[in-house]
Amino acid sequence: MQNPDLINQAADIFGSQCVAVGIDAKKIADGKWTVFINGARIDYKLDLLDWVREIERRGAGEICLNSIDTDGVRGGFDIPMLKAVVDAVKIPVIASGGAGKLSDFADAFLQTDCSAALAASLFHFNELTVGQVKDDCRTKGIAIR
Repeated sequence: MQNPDLINQAADIFGSQCVAVGIDAKKIADGKWTVFINGARIDYKLDLLDWVREIERRGAGEICLNSIDTDGVRGGFDIPMLKAVVDAVKIPVIASGGAGKLSDFADAFLQTDCSAALAASLFHFNELTVGQVKDDCRTKGIAIR
């Protein structure tokens, strides 16, 4: 973000498939989000949807989108933000921040067409296994590897 040309340079050297851009964002109004930097401590005052379109144009191959509002809360992924980003770009988007129960993963896929969803504490504390998540998604008709 502070050097957006880095996206172009990395894509030119390594190919877009190797360039994943992580984004921390927070809701500021209905249908509006702003991008944060420095571990989600500094509001960069940049519209999220403008930024995702820019990084796609610069050659990013995927986006890892973390919702500051839902991260660590375990109440589910930020579906409105995730859907807005997925709908704004053609590159894969990974959902991050908010998974708290098994159904949160399928909800993200079914409601947003995101390409992937990640979680940490649910797996680290053995509350769920990757196998359980995959099985649940498959039973809901979600193609998963």
